[in-house]
Amino acid sequence: MKTAQDAFFILGDEPPLVTDERKGPPDRREVSARWLTGTFLTGLTSCVLMGVALFAALDGREQLATPPEILALAEMERGSEQQGAKAERVVTPRTQPAATDRRRMEVSTVSRSGDRDLVRTLPFVDVKMALAAGHTTDRDYPRFNPLEVFSEGNATTSTAPTGTLYGAKVESEVALRTVDFALESATFDEASQLSSDEVEEVVRTTGAILTDGAVHVAALPYVNPQRFGDLFPGQSVTMPLNVKIVRENVSIAARRAVQADVASYGEEVIPVHSGGPVADVLAGAGFADAPAAEVAEAIARQAGAEKLKEGMALRLGIESRGEETRIVRASLYEGMTHLVTVARDDRGVLVASDEPGPSAQIAALFDSRPPPVRVRGDLPTIYDGIYRAAFSYGLDTRMTKQLVRMLAADVDFQSRLNPSDSLQVFFSRPDSDNRATEDSQILYVKANFSGNSRTFYRYRTQDGTADYYDDAGRSARQFLLRNPVPNGKFRSGFGPRRHPILGYVKMHTGADWAAPRGTPIIAAGNGKVEKAGWSGGYGRQTIIRHANGYETSYSHQSAIAEGVVPGARIRQGQIIGYVGSTGLSTGPHLHYELMVNGTKVDPMRVRLPTGKVLKGEELAAFENERKRIDQLLQGSEDADAVKVAAATQ
Repeated sequence: MKTAQDAFFILGDEPPLVTDERKGPPDRREVSARWLTGTFLTGLTSCVLMGVALFAALDGREQLATPPEILALAEMERGSEQQGAKAERVVTPRTQPAATDRRRMEVSTVSRSGDRDLVRTLPFVDVKMALAAGHTTDRDYPRFNPLEVFSEGNATTSTAPTGTLYGAKVESEVALRTVDFALESATFDEASQLSSDEVEEVVRTTGAILTDGAVHVAALPYVNPQRFGDLFPGQSVTMPLNVKIVRENVSIAARRAVQADVASYGEEVIPVHSGGPVADVLAGAGFADAPAAEVAEAIARQAGAEKLKEGMALRLGIESRGEETRIVRASLYEGMTHLVTVARDDRGVLVASDEPGPSAQIAALFDSRPPPVRVRGDLPTIYDGIYRAAFSYGLDTRMTKQLVRMLAADVDFQSRLNPSDSLQVFFSRPDSDNRATEDSQILYVKANFSGNSRTFYRYRTQDGTADYYDDAGRSARQFLLRNPVPNGKFRSGFGPRRHPILGYVKMHTGADWAAPRGTPIIAAGNGKVEKAGWSGGYGRQTIIRHANGYETSYSHQSAIAEGVVPGARIRQGQIIGYVGSTGLSTGPHLHYELMVNGTKVDPMRVRLPTGKVLKGEELAAFENERKRIDQLLQGSEDADAVKVAAATQ
């Protein structure tokens, strides 16, 4: 019989529990497969879920620094509150499109028509597009497709020639024809000389229309003009004919007299950028007459100060009668706070008055609200931003495709916009609403992406082809593309590797781009087809010869495009075949090779030359056209700057 003492155990001193009469720890080689499998699946599931959550949270923001931007803005605002002055903005505010972003101008152009040069005035529009300004559009545009970006496809161009800019202003259309002087066929008999009587007869006949005779015949002996007779009474032989030109089918309307008793009223806001007397501020804005001096004296008397401080503003009410204007009311503001107002009574005397109604100009001038923080994650992609902004500023789908194709070599269209990204486009032949038409052509583009600026000009070469060149005369087109399958994925590069079929190490002399069977392959550059057909282990192969000793090879194609035969001319971006797995291939892909003077080089690392470069006479003609466009745009900007300065001073 057990006692209570026998049932009592001291914790920690009892023997270990063992099974199967085995003592000691279990064998470390014994592992539970069920436990190990469960642990592995749990960890794998956790990693997948965390990865999905992280990718969803950072979609479009992989390269952003949103928290530091917001923190910098908050620090800037706190610092400005403590110092009492605004600091420089760290985050670029959201840009709003303004009316001055679109300018219309009439420009004289010259174009060739047969054997004549036609000079006429055409409308042009210069637009400056802030891509991050939140543009929206209800028009459909094609989704991003890398193949369409580089492929010329069936894009139509305008059939109406725009011509080049003409140096002079013409009021109507003028046709100019230049004919070379026939020096070889012209004959002159040096022995033939006019007698004195013949010279006198010529002078008698043409003397009445000679205007510069005194200059050209100063060395000749004196001849009495009266001996030629009084052919035209009241005129001398050295005076031009009195000709009266009567315009036919022209109606002349008398100018209506301006009614002096009809008055018009307007307002103008003058911000005070630097302190000074009221009269000087008004004089700087163009009001320097006696009535303006009277207004300045009244404002100074009512405000109790002779000088205005920086940050103030004058709000003027201006009455116009005919060609005369006068200030009938003036208000002084310090920020949004109204200080004094003076107005003319029925007798024309300036007296103190109440503040006029609210002014949108004053509210906009002293709007101190912090700019909205618009980070890159909230902005669309560059591709979407270009289309939305272009449609908002009147460009059509055809011209926007030209923009995208022009910038394809330098811009990643799938990345997010930066707040400072912008485009400036100068195009021809707009309609009455400053929107592009079927005859419109882009003549100038200035692109600014991520702080990098590129400028392109449209120029037609002597062979009649029009293209876009930078300010140094280099074509906007790449000489050769590195990826002939824009939708493909890079799989294998240039260099030695173990051949997947032959089984031994062999030099891989190209780059492999994997893509589904039937994916289009585009030509890397302009050239001539050297070979198109079956080529052993390469399968269906196409070889294109380009300029300056460059050749490209496209192998393992499932099919070669129609018209791609030896001797055919190929354009960059043209579809030449389709991805396949013919020849020694383990799967559908394109084997792309680049040869320079017969030597195979790495197509992904070799330094490729630029596209077409203008030289000689063509470069000089291009520079003249570029200077005309630059002067035209610069002159328009200067005119706008003068207008803005006159309105703000």
